[in-house]
Amino acid sequence: MSENRQIKLGAFIMATGHHVSAWRHPDSQADAGLNIDHYKQLVQTAERGKFDLVFVADSPAGWDRAKDHEALRRSSQGAHFEPVTLWAALSQVTSHIGFVATASTTYEDPYLLARKFASLDYISKGRAARNVVTTGADVSKNFSIPGHPAHADRYKRAEEFVDSVKGLWDSYEDDAFIHDKQSGIYLDPDKVHQLNHSGTFFTVSGPLNVGRPVQGYPVIVQAGASEPGRELAARTAEMIFTANQTLADAQEFYSDVKGRLARYGRSREDLLISPGIFPVLGGTEREAQDNYDHIQSLIHPSIARSILQRHYKGVDLSGYSLDDRAPPLPADTELNKSRLKLVTDPVERNNLTLRQLYLAVAGARGHRTVVGTPEQIADAMVEWFENGAADAFNIMPPILPTGLTDFVDRWCRSCAAAACSGMNMKARPCRKIWASPARPIVLPQRVTSGKPARSNRLSSKGERRLLIAPRADRDVAAWSVPPAGPVGKAGRAGHRPVIGQQ
Repeated sequence: MSENRQIKLGAFIMATGHHVSAWRHPDSQADAGLNIDHYKQLVQTAERGKFDLVFVADSPAGWDRAKDHEALRRSSQGAHFEPVTLWAALSQVTSHIGFVATASTTYEDPYLLARKFASLDYISKGRAARNVVTTGADVSKNFSIPGHPAHADRYKRAEEFVDSVKGLWDSYEDDAFIHDKQSGIYLDPDKVHQLNHSGTFFTVSGPLNVGRPVQGYPVIVQAGASEPGRELAARTAEMIFTANQTLADAQEFYSDVKGRLARYGRSREDLLISPGIFPVLGGTEREAQDNYDHIQSLIHPSIARSILQRHYKGVDLSGYSLDDRAPPLPADTELNKSRLKLVTDPVERNNLTLRQLYLAVAGARGHRTVVGTPEQIADAMVEWFENGAADAFNIMPPILPTGLTDFVDRWCRSCAAAACSGMNMKARPCRKIWASPARPIVLPQRVTSGKPARSNRLSSKGERRLLIAPRADRDVAAWSVPPAGPVGKAGRAGHRPVIGQQ
């Protein structure tokens, strides 16, 4: 492992914040889901705070009014923007932060998705990334299909989906468009390629009607911790979003996924592991705990009941009080297997009551919650980063916009004050995903209609290379972390990884 590793930071944005009752907090933007100015403020704050990327989770699912009318009345999560459209708009008010948009391989079409993300890559000037998910929720009634596919079938479809999209992004070679006004030649037809894919789930002819994306392939992110999810990430992804609550669990996931890369001709550095973290900040531990207790107090009983029933599908909880020990959760699901494990593990490990369970899930939803001062949260992140558990972190603000603003203004200032690497944080940017020099990645050869697939972008030397960024000339600073060592207290010189960018 490189001794010069650097933490990557993502801002994981949920409209009013990640806490289920964030919209009720005095500091939240209650109409955030459909407020473009709110999102504009968030992405500009993230860019000011040296974040590498912003990310919105998305699902084609909506509220089912027949299931829980009272919970629907009190939830802010029913209406929000479609992410590719949102990011296209916000790319125009930022200059170098990356945009990760979630897209379903179960309820979308390869050709349309390839076209959307290729367009986003052009509109953002090479800052697009796609988060590959299979969608746990059954929304088949909205898509004219007979039913929600089983978990295993969704991942088989996802494998073919990802390959089909990559094949479509290879429709044009980099220099296919000549644009020669003198000769009247616009395009070289010999550099246009049909996909002609015919598989188990898709038949896609091609070519795509958008030119080759600026990055070759928009950055591919994956979110899923099940066995097929880990394998899909190892074969295709450059970053994986994950959720772990303990260092041991995070280390197991990190080691397992990194260990799969070699069989696809990839190195351990080719895939970044990015767990989510739900930070509750305070100037002191007491203030941070008070902040956490306050937002927890905003959970209405109907929302608490909805949270519990969501995890205990088909189980009658009417005979339990909230202070009874939580009964065993379902042993398996065909919906979101990794999410079930995130809830099951703490219930079994900590003997939670039903009240403790819904309070634990209401904010971080199974991700790691850290309540404390900026220095304590930084130390918690350093511990995972230096001990084989994370390469990056998805920051999940409890409340927006203030949760992100506080993180940028307080956490980042704390790290700068620690004199990390002896540099001025404001003077030089950190090496970022979207500012990394191109590096070759060997992808497994895939055969479509008898023709080997091209890998990624064609370099001037005629070799295909993966471009995480369209421009490699951006200033790359030496914000770095020395070799892993004991995790000390905040402020130790040279041991605080800091995220920075221009």
